[in-house]
Amino acid sequence: MPQLHGMLAESPVALTAYDTLFGLVSTGPISPVEQQVAFQAFNVFDSCEYCTSGHTFLSRKVGMAEDVVQALLEGHPIVDVRLEGLRVFTEAVLRERGLVGDAAVDAFLAAGFTRAQVLEVVTIVATKTISNYTNHITHTPLEGFMADPSLRWVTPASRARKSA
Repeated sequence: MPQLHGMLAESPVALTAYDTLFGLVSTGPISPVEQQVAFQAFNVFDSCEYCTSGHTFLSRKVGMAEDVVQALLEGHPIVDVRLEGLRVFTEAVLRERGLVGDAAVDAFLAAGFTRAQVLEVVTIVATKTISNYTNHITHTPLEGFMADPSLRWVTPASRARKSA
């Protein structure tokens, strides 16, 4: 995304790290839809309006079912057990800063994932940490296409302030 890349370009190291990690995620065995579930779980949990809006576009582009897109955006459970297991595990990794414990890993494995995919979630978390934190710190302007109401996501806190 050009605006994010423009912000990251202040540090060639940060830009290279982000681009490398983002590219590597797409080479793993987690499907494109599953990648987007993990990305969006992080984005929404971390309240990143820029990334949530952008990944809403990317989620639809890879064919994610609209009910899954909406569940992620609203923080509701996903009906698909495997995708819900991925969402829950990704949020646990974030909330617990990696200290999820064996029960969370076992639940993730029971949802149909592998031990290798546990570490791929960690890689996704690393990727999104770079982008979301950059957006929070630099106030990355939204891309023009993100103004589309079907893509534009506003944090629940911002929604509450606007309605008050």
